[in-house]
Amino acid sequence: MSNIRVEVAAGVATITLDRPAALNAFTSPMIADFLAAIDRTDADDEVRAVVVTGAGRGFCAGADLSAGTDTFDRQVGDEVFRDGAGVVSMRLFRSRKPLIAAINGPAVGIGASLTLAMDIRLAADTAKFGFLFARRGIVPDGASSWFLPRIVGVGTAAEWMLTGRMILADEAARAGLVTGVHPADGLLPAAYAIAREIAECTAPVSVAMTRRLLWIALGEAHPMAAHRRESQALRWCGANADSKEGVGAYLEKRAPRFPLTVSRDLPAFFDMDSEPSFSL
Repeated sequence: MSNIRVEVAAGVATITLDRPAALNAFTSPMIADFLAAIDRTDADDEVRAVVVTGAGRGFCAGADLSAGTDTFDRQVGDEVFRDGAGVVSMRLFRSRKPLIAAINGPAVGIGASLTLAMDIRLAADTAKFGFLFARRGIVPDGASSWFLPRIVGVGTAAEWMLTGRMILADEAARAGLVTGVHPADGLLPAAYAIAREIAECTAPVSVAMTRRLLWIALGEAHPMAAHRRESQALRWCGANADSKEGVGAYLEKRAPRFPLTVSRDLPAFFDMDSEPSFSL
């Protein structure tokens, strides 16, 4: 993982895009390494939350353009083509750990798209975003045409994507793309404060299930579907040790010690709505 760094401390993993000289522009090997990093954090029960950030002054400048005019030429014969950013987004969507983007500088193209499948986005006051696909003669990647309208509304998403203009951090915050804008030196502390609160105060299985419930509900036409899923999940949780520990810790005025783990104890129905088989 020469251009992706993973560090774990106090229940929080930090994944750093680490090509600062290129503003962390994404290459094909970085996609594979990023996927491996998410696999690693999912499998590690010591990791309770994940912070994703960039090295240097940029978050991610988009796809590496060193191939020149052939950068986006993806002729694959009879094979089904899947864009790399979309593969990353689908893996983030299925993450069992909450994902916090600490966007420390420009986030363009895939650099903007990959943050959309994360749960919480914070930006430095120097950050800016560009969904500039139309300015490069291509279309949105990373399933951003699905994620972005659900985050900022279809009108704002359309304006940003159809013009391809850059969006400064304050505008991103007003639109709801990010939940907070911080001075550059305060960005990671703010992200870690959220991550530590998750790590110290919540049940890991509850967090994984809640994250799935939130994302799946976005695609439902009626709240009854969410009611059914929540009822199934609540019945399962109520019969298990974490709920008993959560209530007991509250009544005894002590910190909880939740026994269930994501790697071993998620219910069988948890993945019932996982990514469907891919076809075109």
